[in-house]
Amino acid sequence: MGFLRPSSPRARATVTGLASTVLVAGMLLGSAAGVAAKDKPGTPPGSVNIQLLAINDFHGQLPAPGGTIKVPTGPSTTTSVPLGGIVYLAQQVNALRAENPHTLLLSAGDLIGASPLVSALFHDEPTIEAMNQLGMNYAVVGNHEFDEGLAELYRIQNGGCNAVDGCQTGHTYAGADFPYLAANVIGTNGKPIFSPYKIASVAGAKIGIIGVVTTETPTIVMPSAIAGLTFLPEQATVNKYAAELKAKGVSTIIVLLHDGTGSGPAVLNNLDATVNTCPTSMAPGNGFYDLVAGMDPVVKVVFSGHSHSTYKCMVGDKIVTQASSAGRVLTDVDITVDRSTDTVTEASAHNIAVTNTGTPDPAATSLLGYYNTLVAPLANRVVGSITADITRTVNPAGEEALGDVIADAQLAATSSATTGNAVVAITNPGGIRTDLLYNQISGGEQLGQVTYGEAFAVQPFYNILYTETLTGAQIKGALEQQVFNSKMLQISKGLTYTWTVSANSGSHVTNLAINGTPVTDTGTYRVTMNNFIATGGDGFTALIGGTDLLVGSSDLDAFVAYLTANSPVAPGPQNRITVIQ
Repeated sequence: MGFLRPSSPRARATVTGLASTVLVAGMLLGSAAGVAAKDKPGTPPGSVNIQLLAINDFHGQLPAPGGTIKVPTGPSTTTSVPLGGIVYLAQQVNALRAENPHTLLLSAGDLIGASPLVSALFHDEPTIEAMNQLGMNYAVVGNHEFDEGLAELYRIQNGGCNAVDGCQTGHTYAGADFPYLAANVIGTNGKPIFSPYKIASVAGAKIGIIGVVTTETPTIVMPSAIAGLTFLPEQATVNKYAAELKAKGVSTIIVLLHDGTGSGPAVLNNLDATVNTCPTSMAPGNGFYDLVAGMDPVVKVVFSGHSHSTYKCMVGDKIVTQASSAGRVLTDVDITVDRSTDTVTEASAHNIAVTNTGTPDPAATSLLGYYNTLVAPLANRVVGSITADITRTVNPAGEEALGDVIADAQLAATSSATTGNAVVAITNPGGIRTDLLYNQISGGEQLGQVTYGEAFAVQPFYNILYTETLTGAQIKGALEQQVFNSKMLQISKGLTYTWTVSANSGSHVTNLAINGTPVTDTGTYRVTMNNFIATGGDGFTALIGGTDLLVGSSDLDAFVAYLTANSPVAPGPQNRITVIQ
């Protein structure tokens, strides 16, 4: 079949005797009345078994995204099986739907944005078409839905041609067949930008669906893309609309929550140990745990997202799940609803690894093939080569080999008198989305060669390079705003400093120098950064207020040019930050 279920019923989380349920997820298939489902043995008369399937953080990942799961081949042996990709995700969704037509397909945000070239080149229209094909019904907006601004998000919902590039796919984009939800995103008119919730009927059972996105969104999205929008607290918003739904007689409520905890590895060690367990971070005092625990007691199941993690937890009597990212994992929550009272009497959950086995879904294969053909001439163009894997793996100082290379590329693109006179460049790690691998062959190239499509996957946001004059105090201030070893700015050659872990806030950075010369607070320096962090993105507000702005090329164009001019490119040295405990 191409998917792996837990090896034991004990791998499932189950809640029985529920009076009502709120499931945080994101899509519904609407009414399934009149279709006979396979009810469980012993299901009470008048009850219906409903299957809730959920994904999160798909990010336009139509091709297989990489990442594997280790599955047992014997008593003490395992093998690694690739995960994800639309053709296997569709295979598994359709197979599970065939087992129970009372199925609701849910998304917990970030269906689009930070996507591979085959989707991003067409402003993620291919991904929405794939979700339409798959039967998606409701999605909460994630932070990446705002990457190209609200007007573009409305076009994604409603259809039509992109305002800049027009229609590039050979047909007019028709829009999403499913509605987006955004209960806590308020527009300039004081109202949610999309419906806060919907009420669906499934085999005669009423189900409410609420969608909320992380309030972190304003700090991680280009400020211009969300200008005029207000992001309300998630918990209070859920509770407000849960009460409203209850007043309308809806006792089974699904809530999409684009927020989460933990982080997920690309390689899952084995099925039950990593897909269906709960991280230690899911505990009282953790912000996400407390967010869920404080939801109205009517909430019994939460499908989460945003942190790209994989878990199945209990928060009090609430089931809380997340399904990795890029379609690598599919969450299955099964509920039994008493039609006479519209209340949930039983609920269980498990995560399913989307393994690349079995027969790919034909319709999804055809759609992906169509867009691969359109994008191939650009994606398969060789732009350079590398001597070895260049990865995002951080050293003890938080430096990435790939981060070094990208920062050097941005410096090279802006260091001449005509391009900015930059002396250093800095970039945020969140804008570096994947590794460059020596043995990756995506378009017929030779070992070590890098295609445009591979370079795009590393830098997919097409951020614009800003070169500005900053004071030494501003540079130091930005470095002090880093979160050590998890959100460290990646820096170009020429910039060096020492980070003292045990120092007080504001005093971590010492020995700050550019090309060996100490940086002074009042000195001025030409610094290149992308427009995201230059406008305070990722919390780097110290970078706001530079002077003598020169707008340059995109970060992607700078990266491609650097690969072309300097091939073969070696991994960065990771020697620019010195750490003292």
